[in-house]
Amino acid sequence: MRAAWVLLPALAALSAYYVYLPLPGAVSDPWKLMLLDATFRAVQQTCHLIHYLRLSHHLIALNYLICTFDKLKSVSSEDIKITDAVFDGVEVRVFEPPAKGDESLKRSVVYIHGGGWALASARTSLYNNLCRIMAESLNAVVVSVEYRLVPEVCFPEQYHDALRATKHFLQPDVLAEYSVDPSRIAISGDSAGGNLAAAVCQQLSKEENLTVTPKLQALIYPVLQAFDFNTPSYQQNMNMPVLPRYVMINYWIDYINGNYDLAHELLVNNHTALNVGRALSFRARLNWTSLLPPSFKKSYKPVVQTTGTAAIVERLPALLDVRAVPLLADDATLARQPRTYVLTCENDVLRDDGAMYAKRLERAGVPVTLDHFLDCFHGCMIFTVWPTDFSAGVQTRNSYIKWLDENL
Repeated sequence: MRAAWVLLPALAALSAYYVYLPLPGAVSDPWKLMLLDATFRAVQQTCHLIHYLRLSHHLIALNYLICTFDKLKSVSSEDIKITDAVFDGVEVRVFEPPAKGDESLKRSVVYIHGGGWALASARTSLYNNLCRIMAESLNAVVVSVEYRLVPEVCFPEQYHDALRATKHFLQPDVLAEYSVDPSRIAISGDSAGGNLAAAVCQQLSKEENLTVTPKLQALIYPVLQAFDFNTPSYQQNMNMPVLPRYVMINYWIDYINGNYDLAHELLVNNHTALNVGRALSFRARLNWTSLLPPSFKKSYKPVVQTTGTAAIVERLPALLDVRAVPLLADDATLARQPRTYVLTCENDVLRDDGAMYAKRLERAGVPVTLDHFLDCFHGCMIFTVWPTDFSAGVQTRNSYIKWLDENL
């Protein structure tokens, strides 16, 4: 009994040490965020152990745990009809609101989920809930794309899946089948899904034979570049919960089928050093000193290596491929993009990716709304249901849906 009184406080202290992280004072629901992050870290460490024991790839194990505990069956409700379909070989989940007597056609959103190109699903409750609320709030048909994931496939297959599903849906006969107004379609996604949405939108703008094109794109804390892992937001938020810098770098390595031994070289920007000829022509397109406002730049300094490792981009050309890195697109491509919404969070390594893209689109003449949240963090918009319910999630989701409602 006496030993228990000693052991319990010790375990409590160890638990508090594992959970606690110093966070900026403005972060929404800090203790809940610490608990979420600690849970995610514990699960990740378990999956890495499974990988080490050669029982399964750690990403397969992690996604299995996520989907096993969270997957929903395709069940229609009284308000929203939910069906699973296949668009040109790509699985999708379609959310359809009930028909109204005075309305013949509905607006629509093609939604591409996040998860580092490796995790989550259109069928998990997090995205099922988001898309259901979007369909209800907007009275819109929402198509949620179930693209294939790492490690089953790597770039460019996720991009190809998203593009094929979207182009299939944009066919006039398919739109007619779902009673969708071809002039009121948006492409949207969060995080890695925002990356795919931006890349798909760029490609669609280049295809002259399309009869239907998106009216809008809406990007939620998108990941848009792997050129510079030392932007002010990467430096400021390098240890932020949910998506610290090293995790984002590992997601990139997995996506482009690289090796983890390259992580440090990417972290210090050796892959885009001044002696890497293939990177030089892109540098001006991602010059954050001219693209970011002073409130974002603060006192951070650019990290530019004079001499780096040119072999990295030779081995991994996707690092400079605009299909993977939409922020590197040329001005002519950006000028063809539709009206755009970009949501960014202050406490997110990807804050500057979104802000730079918004500024470049604005300079190219595209109407842009940059919706920035000072107290929010990466991934918050899908965390709106207990036990992972955050005020930041409801706040960002409502703002996003409001913009869609006003502009779509």
